[in-house]
Amino acid sequence: MTNTPPNFRPRFCSVVAVAFVALGLAIVPAAAQEKEQPTLNASDIADGMRLYQQKGNCQACHGWAGDGHKTDSQMPDGANLRETKLNRAGLVTVIKCGRLNSQMPAFDKFAYSDGRCYGKKQADLRAYPTRMPDPPATLQQREIELIADFLVAKVVGKGPMDHAKCVEFWGSETDACKDFPK
Repeated sequence: MTNTPPNFRPRFCSVVAVAFVALGLAIVPAAAQEKEQPTLNASDIADGMRLYQQKGNCQACHGWAGDGHKTDSQMPDGANLRETKLNRAGLVTVIKCGRLNSQMPAFDKFAYSDGRCYGKKQADLRAYPTRMPDPPATLQQREIELIADFLVAKVVGKGPMDHAKCVEFWGSETDACKDFPK
């Protein structure tokens, strides 16, 4: 037998356990950030841009530059994505689920079939005065993530479009860039 006070071991174990939990909590945000901002490669960004422009036809409402200057006068006004406060996870959710009581469609085919979006089902949407339109196409989860990655890399927080950003956006001088002074 040692001369250890009877309550020492339980207190010591509690202190060690608390330290490990605190250390674990300190590590979780870093891991969450890695998941939040995956390593992007040029191919994924290009695929996201193609999906934004073509399959999702996001530019019809949000504009080719994501600045809300839409390309189709028949479409609703889209948000200026260059000024959005949404992070990647928020973008994924909005692309997947749309925005309730707005013209932003849900691109997930099953968005309101089982409560996966905002805990709502199709019947719940009838309570909103503004009905979400059908999307031009539905998107798979990976496609939604590619669009969000493209937006984070090239649009969100990048400020207003200018000539240099336009050339960088398109990868070379294009007719669209002539609208911006050099």
